[in-house]
Amino acid sequence: MRVRAAGPGRRVSQRTETQSKRIVVDAMGGDNAPEEVVAGTVLAAREHGVRPILVGQAPRLRDLLADHEALGEIPIVNAEDVVGMDEGALAGLRRPRSSVAVACRVIRRGHASALVSAGSTGGVVATSRLRLRGQPGVARPAIAVVLPTRPRPTVLLDAGATADAKPEMLVQFAMLGTAYARIRLGVDAPQVGLLTIGEEAGKGDKLTRRAHELLSGDVEGVRFAGNIEGSDLLTGKVDVVVTDGFTGNVALKTVEGAVRLVVAEMRDAVTASRTAKFGALLQRRRLRVLRDRLDSETYGGGVLLGLNGTVVIAHGASRAPGVSAACVLARDLADSRIIDQIGEGIAATRPHRLPRREDPR
Repeated sequence: MRVRAAGPGRRVSQRTETQSKRIVVDAMGGDNAPEEVVAGTVLAAREHGVRPILVGQAPRLRDLLADHEALGEIPIVNAEDVVGMDEGALAGLRRPRSSVAVACRVIRRGHASALVSAGSTGGVVATSRLRLRGQPGVARPAIAVVLPTRPRPTVLLDAGATADAKPEMLVQFAMLGTAYARIRLGVDAPQVGLLTIGEEAGKGDKLTRRAHELLSGDVEGVRFAGNIEGSDLLTGKVDVVVTDGFTGNVALKTVEGAVRLVVAEMRDAVTASRTAKFGALLQRRRLRVLRDRLDSETYGGGVLLGLNGTVVIAHGASRAPGVSAACVLARDLADSRIIDQIGEGIAATRPHRLPRREDPR
């Protein structure tokens, strides 16, 4: 397949059977874009066999690819506009020719199956929702992230896509998270927990109490394990943690801050004395494994589930390894037909299967 650097009105070439597995990368999104994004994309292509398309300001991208001796290896689609890291949801409407908007068009035209962007989360979510649209039956999308718990990772969603969720949306988030845990973590029958302020069924606000009532019913494909508290987030008590986007984002940022504190304290501890340095040298392999487990870039980023296209949102400060991991994650999810699996799961659960709200009269 050949995709040339394109102007605003130029399209990529005709679709072939292999193009559906391509990953389109927003080269202009992120604190370190486009240099680190291009470097990570080249890394993903050369070391992991990812088939990317770069979208962004074509002259800059050509120069960067030339620096990596990759000019001609990775197709480029031109997009002059950029969504700034300080821009929010309105950027989806204000910037129809931004790199992330053009990347979404590449997916809609069938030239790629997944999008990777390290841009503003609000801008990426809003633009993706507008351009890719929700899957049939999905009320709102949700961002799924992987937490470094033991004995295996835990999926948390929503991590910031839908702050004003309704109880029925949390049920759908549980379904989205179940499908993601099966594909991403290889868990056959994931257990789902609802994040609230107490384990008892009656704990929480109106949203979580009603969501608990719905999830406790016969929701096909969801193994509901009950409520969990914030202290359970990193214990691996369940495979999937469900909450609204506001609470989920606060919880995620809290976990990230705690992890940074732990890493910094460990670094100080192992360099505090000559003896400590010698001990760290003997344990360097274990320390390296631990560092990788706690590094958010290792997991590739959050995945926006529920749209007609796979969207991976990498950390805004991602460097080349993080971008590469995000590209690999996007490729793997696309190859696993996650969109189809989510669609099948949503279709299997009709609204009338959910418990009805009791008539107050």
